[in-house]
Amino acid sequence: MRFQGTDRYVATDALRIAVNAAITLERPLLIKGEPGTGKTLLAEELARSLDAPLITWHIKSTTKAHQGLYEYDAVSRLRDSQLGDPRVGDIRHYIRRGKLWEAFESERRAVLLIDEIDKADIEFPNDLLQELDRMEFYVYETNETIRARHRPIILITSNNEKELPDAFLRRCFFHYIAFPDRATLERIVAVHFPDIEKRLVDHALEVFFELREVPGLKKKPSTSELIDWLRLLLADRIPASALAERDPARLIPPLYGALIKNEQDVALLERLAFMHRRAAR
Repeated sequence: MRFQGTDRYVATDALRIAVNAAITLERPLLIKGEPGTGKTLLAEELARSLDAPLITWHIKSTTKAHQGLYEYDAVSRLRDSQLGDPRVGDIRHYIRRGKLWEAFESERRAVLLIDEIDKADIEFPNDLLQELDRMEFYVYETNETIRARHRPIILITSNNEKELPDAFLRRCFFHYIAFPDRATLERIVAVHFPDIEKRLVDHALEVFFELREVPGLKKKPSTSELIDWLRLLLADRIPASALAERDPARLIPPLYGALIKNEQDVALLERLAFMHRRAAR
């Protein structure tokens, strides 16, 4: 099983090597990178390229590791017992399977995405060490051990909101998705908009990289935001000339809401534009 990228996902050589190394080693692949660089999309396209089922576990700040295994709904069982429901006699009716359980019992080798693991409590990764190592876990309520039929391909994404424990990192194969260079971005744009005018792409990328290089910007625009912006430019039929002839004293581009996502950055760009105009007098 080797990943070569897909017609909808431009994978660099380094990323392809990392994915295939993790598959060979049977280790979880820990992917880091700026938000919007395609970490989640990688899991979707990996599953599609390998014709494998995709099981996604979106992590929140309140998520506990045990929820990935299973949850026992004792409240529902108590309510049913009070109502005389005959299902009470079988505790399995009240066991809710988690995403790891789904991946372990998949009839085909699955791709399991543990998305944004850094959102959870600091102990969350360590609480999964044994299950990810042994590919099994014990269900105390039913006195049974759940073992993986096929070892899933595990992708774990992180936005670096907090450090991950060393013991967890030791068990992963790591790859950082660097922000794409201009040539790679052109390939990504071509995947999404095969018929787009080259002149529009050229000028849009100039504006995009100019924004990313503004010092003090709180949130730099990402690849996914570039795609959204281009989609809006095409929908509103904004010509390439509107970007090419843009007043350099006006740093805020048309339809900037797709690229700039907070008021501090808008204020910064307006302030820089004002300073540019005053210096030009």
